[in-house]
This record gives sequence, C-alpha cells and structure tokens, in this order.
Amino acid sequence: MRNLLCALIGVALFGTALARDNRIGTTPVAALPAEARETLKLIDAGGPFPHRRDGITFQNRERRLPEQARGYYREYTVPTPGSRDRGARRIVTGDKPPVVFYYTADHYQSFRRIER
Repeated sequence: MRNLLCALIGVALFGTALARDNRIGTTPVAALPAEARETLKLIDAGGPFPHRRDGITFQNRERRLPEQARGYYREYTVPTPGSRDRGARRIVTGDKPPVVFYYTADHYQSFRRIER
C-alpha cells in the first residue's frame, strides 16, 4: 500500500511539472535577440562569462518553471543594450550539462522554452 501511495504521489508531482512546462510557450533560437544567441554560444562553450553571477543556481522561487531538485537550474545574463546593470533578460538552463533552455525578458515574470 505504501509503495502504491508513493507511486501515485510521484505521478501527481511529475504530471504537475509536465503541465507547468506545457503552459510555457516556446521560441526558436532565431527569434531570440542577438544578445541571447551570443549568451547561448557562451553557455555551449562553457564560458568565459562576462558577469560574475552567470552560472549561479536559479532558485525558481516563483515556480514558473517545472519543479526540479535544488541546483538543477542555472541562470545567465543576456545583456540589455543601454542598461547600466545586468538588466532583466536571462537564459535559465536545466541539468548539467544543460538539456533544457528558457528565456525571460522580464526578470522571471514569464519564460519561453528555447527550441534548439
């Protein structure tokens, strides 16, 4: 009985994560700003990154991305022309090495899964 209950909870959690991921729209790489495409190249190459906070763990506090274990997501700055600071644009990757990529232009308020 306990194993069945654990299995059902696992299915419910996994289904919730899939549903959340399905609510996130997608965007092809070609539709991203040039700065985001450059950031993807840096991620693929393993750096070097221009900002010291690039590659830090993304906490997913807002729970806008599918739930994963702590440390699964990493964030990288996408430069914003004219901004004096890091700006609001980021690429968030999932897993190590990254297997999933998300883009946000509004500092984690919304995400689009990057189609690669």
